[in-house]
Amino acid sequence: MIQLTQVSHYFSLGNSTVRALKQLSLHVDSGEMVAITGASGSGKSTLLNIMGCLTKPSLGRVEILGQDIGTLSDVDRTRLRRRHIAFIFQSFNLIPVLDCQENIEYPLMINRVPAKQRKVRVTDVLAQVGLQAYARQRPEQLSGGQRQRVAIARALVTEPQFVLADEPTANLDSATAIEILALMARMNASLGTAFIFATHDNKVSHMAQRVLALEDGAIRG
Repeated sequence: MIQLTQVSHYFSLGNSTVRALKQLSLHVDSGEMVAITGASGSGKSTLLNIMGCLTKPSLGRVEILGQDIGTLSDVDRTRLRRRHIAFIFQSFNLIPVLDCQENIEYPLMINRVPAKQRKVRVTDVLAQVGLQAYARQRPEQLSGGQRQRVAIARALVTEPQFVLADEPTANLDSATAIEILALMARMNASLGTAFIFATHDNKVSHMAQRVLALEDGAIRG
């Protein structure tokens, strides 16, 4: 599903060049749960951005769902991302003026999904994350765990092939983090959606089927 071959990425910081990734090769299969670990600055977020078609690597080949993203136009990469990839962030990234239902529905509106189909999908995913009673509440009225459930629902409502989760438990207490991880594991099992995590959290690593350790932009071991 995801194949990176000899991928390197550099960017300028002041007068110096930062080598974020160095000749990195990896694959992720359909339905996998993969944790990418490493210290801050090891390249985790850069790697997720490349897999999410947000960043083009400086060197190497990236194939997403059989397509070489280096050959795609900006429009085609955006279309690929919207249809097949979703994101979960540690800061939730919910729209404060929208309620839960509207936040979840928003990516469907961007993808021009018909209103009747949007209603069915949103109702279904709200039930899956256990938030039916909070559908009309805005993010500031929710706990951190509830906000992350909304973020998960928003990610899954588009029925993506895979979800990229950047430190999804960082702003949660331990008990809530365990609940959120259990929810994602259930959805992985029931829907077959792949999850790729960038994380410092050992709880995430223990749940994942495979762990990749990054160090200085390369996979260690």
